[in-house]
Amino acid sequence: MAKKVVVAYSGGLDTSAVIPWLKENYGYEVHAVVGDVGQGAEELKGVEKKAKNSGASSCVVVDLKREFAEDYCFPMLISGAVYEGKYLLGTSIARPILAKAQVDFALKLKADALCHGCTGKGNDQVRFESTYAALAPELEVIAPWRIWDLGGREDLLKYLADRRIPTTATARKIYSRDRNLWHISHEGAALEDPWNTVPDDIWMLTADPRKAPDTPQDVSITFRKGRPVALDGKAMAGDELVIKLNAIAGKHGVGRVDIVENRLVGMKSRGCYETPGGTVLMEALRGLEELTLDRETLHYREQQALRFAEIVYNGQWFTPLREAMWAGFEQIAGALNGEIVVRLWKGTATTVRRRSPNTLFSEAFATFSKDEVYNQKDAGGFIRLFSLPSRIAALGKKNKGKLAGGGKRRR
Repeated sequence: MAKKVVVAYSGGLDTSAVIPWLKENYGYEVHAVVGDVGQGAEELKGVEKKAKNSGASSCVVVDLKREFAEDYCFPMLISGAVYEGKYLLGTSIARPILAKAQVDFALKLKADALCHGCTGKGNDQVRFESTYAALAPELEVIAPWRIWDLGGREDLLKYLADRRIPTTATARKIYSRDRNLWHISHEGAALEDPWNTVPDDIWMLTADPRKAPDTPQDVSITFRKGRPVALDGKAMAGDELVIKLNAIAGKHGVGRVDIVENRLVGMKSRGCYETPGGTVLMEALRGLEELTLDRETLHYREQQALRFAEIVYNGQWFTPLREAMWAGFEQIAGALNGEIVVRLWKGTATTVRRRSPNTLFSEAFATFSKDEVYNQKDAGGFIRLFSLPSRIAALGKKNKGKLAGGGKRRR
């Protein structure tokens, strides 16, 4: 009986070539699994037939949209994770759930190996294989891009043509794109020269902010324990809310990023990302934190967000460290209940209204008018204690100066 290998399949050029290559070079029975994380009906149309035309024995499409939004994107949102100050981690956060779905299918099928179509230059190979290692270390891992002699797009097209395997791909240099319900990424082509400005035709989810509506639009987000549960007062499941908010914010040009980032494998790469709904949710939740988290807790969350962003970017989702950090974020999120209004206008998303039953904001204490609850004289003693280390250091320097100038020591 032939061994079985399960391929993480997208329907693109790379994985279409992977399937026949595996059969020719390994003699394995090939099965494809497609994770639906909100890439859209157009991309998924006919994907099962395409996989079988490439030589797959079977192909399954697994609906992961709700799980992806609520169990992956929202915890990342609560953590405040943003990679290198700009990137909202749309591609990074999708890889663990896609790899997990692939492993689950492989174990159900009693397969012998797992295969992905990631290149040896990128981050995704690490993300997929780290998930394999955590969830199914006993399975063989095959990474064709690291071992085959197909050098690029032209080689792949010729390989498929020689075997009369149909493909819609062409030799024209195009952008490499990855889409899910959280974002869409664009890499390659004109972006490979960082001196090039971003071509206007690259963007797909967001309007040009210069041509966006002149009238601002306010949207209301209701949160429960840090998770968005309603949009403009209407309760929605996580995936539905993000998809709806993408359309609203995208119309106003919200969520565009152009970044030269540091890949895990060491090189720099340029990417353009569109995350309209995610940008609004990130702004809204930070506005809710301003009301509900005390200073020390908020600053701690901000510090830990940097590390959590690295964990997500590096594909370390299924690790004890990620689980431990999430336990802390989840505890903090217990206070994040309330409603935030964000104003969308010409590419910007700005919190304009906030309310929460757990607010720590007190007008009685914060007012600049006369109040009865705060004695301003108390601040003097606080400042003297707060600045005591500085005062001691300064006095020490002065005393050393006197001794150096011939002053007498006290006995």
